[in-house]
Amino acid sequence: MKFSVLISVYAKELPERLDESLESVFGQTLMPNEVVLVKDGPLTDALEKVICFYKQRYPILNVVALKENKGLGEALRIGLTYCSFDIVARMDSDDICMPHRFERQIEYLINHPEVDVLGSWIDEFSEDKEHVESQRKLPTTDSELKRFMKWRCPFNHMTVMFRKKAILSVGSYQPFYLLEDYYLWNRLANAGYCFANIGESLLWARGGYDMMARRGGRKYMRSEHRLLVFMRRSERLNWLEYCVNVIIRTLVRLMGNKLRAILYGLFLRKKMNVK
Repeated sequence: MKFSVLISVYAKELPERLDESLESVFGQTLMPNEVVLVKDGPLTDALEKVICFYKQRYPILNVVALKENKGLGEALRIGLTYCSFDIVARMDSDDICMPHRFERQIEYLINHPEVDVLGSWIDEFSEDKEHVESQRKLPTTDSELKRFMKWRCPFNHMTVMFRKKAILSVGSYQPFYLLEDYYLWNRLANAGYCFANIGESLLWARGGYDMMARRGGRKYMRSEHRLLVFMRRSERLNWLEYCVNVIIRTLVRLMGNKLRAILYGLFLRKKMNVK
């Protein structure tokens, strides 16, 4: 089964992180047939040097350059049009695939042709992937995930592998501040597409203070409220669920980053033993 990998990178990414990310993509036990890397606006010379290195080594790397920064949703929408195959794997420019990630996901999709979006759990770290601090586990079945998504995003976005035709049928990725993926999963659920997660970690994801900081503030809160209105109007939430969501999410987004990090650690992640 042939598949593409879709990645977006922008100027604030650290070159060493992009290097680790691309190295993990090209070091898989099952190699992709194509990697589409979207440059979301002008990049630093250091990032360009990393991209040039991998472009020379791997002809399957297709670099798409945008003249200006469009944001993740629009960059992914454009990038998806360059993906040649119906199966597309997402990857972030600062995370690290485990070597068997693509092999496990392709095997699953072959055995479960009804599944349109497939994710996995993640191991989270701050500085070194050899020192995993927490794990984000998610439900694995379609019915569980569609109940779960009333309260939280049902996928670790950087782990998903999906059928391109399903994504395009609901309007593809669209701009939605920091919630491009959650908005997409809701539209797919509304259209009756099937979800699943593999119940094991297939990716090392960067967590830590910076990640928590991105999940707070009034701008994030307004974006989340807009999504909740969409979920209510499409009847994914009843009135009680909508009101509870608004109250809880508003409090979490407006609290300090340190307190939010504590809450995430206590209630939304499984702590790992760090050696």
